[in-house]
Formats: sequence, C-alpha cells, structure tokens
Amino acid sequence: MKIAFTTKGTEWDSMMDPRLGRTEFILLYDDETGEFSHYDNRAIEHTAHGAGPKTVQKLLELNPDILITGNGPGGNAAAVLKNAPLKIYIGAGEMTVKEALSAYKNGELMSF
Repeated sequence: MKIAFTTKGTEWDSMMDPRLGRTEFILLYDDETGEFSHYDNRAIEHTAHGAGPKTVQKLLELNPDILITGNGPGGNAAAVLKNAPLKIYIGAGEMTVKEALSAYKNGELMSF
C-alpha cells in the first residue's frame, strides 16, 4: 500500500503541511517495502489560481492508495478528488510524518 503525506520536508520527522493545494512536498511511503520517495511541490507557491487542482493532478499521477493531510482539500481540490480512487484522512496538521502514520494506523484520523 502506498501512502501520500502533505509535508514541509522529506524525512520521517518532517512536519506535516496542513495544506493540500500548496503543500511544500508530497512524501510517499510504501508500507510494504518501507521505501520513501517525494515530490517537490514548492513551485506551486507562486501559482495565483488553481494550485489545489494542480497539486491533486500530480498526486493522482503518483498513484497512492491513501492520502494523509492536515485540513483536507479546499473546494477546487475536493472537486477533482471527488471521484479519485484513494482514501483521504485529515487531522494530521500538527504532527510529524511518523506521528501521522501512527495516528492513521491507530484510527485517530478523520476520513474525508
């Protein structure tokens, strides 16, 4: 299973980014192999409009099974994700990636 996180860094101890559309990084974790990879999304910061849908498009290209984020997607991003084949969990905005994974596994995050 591949899990995507919206983060402010690329390590286990990186803080989660509560934003989806303007997240700095999308960190990918393969739960079966324990491997990490990431996508640098910082260029989206200078996008005036449509940041959410652009980030979601990239996220869908990365093909995770699960997305863990902070506040959840905004209106435009939520519209794009409406029919996406992934499960979204919110409420991890004040955690590290490691804490967010643990919270997900313990059923402590909300399904979006």
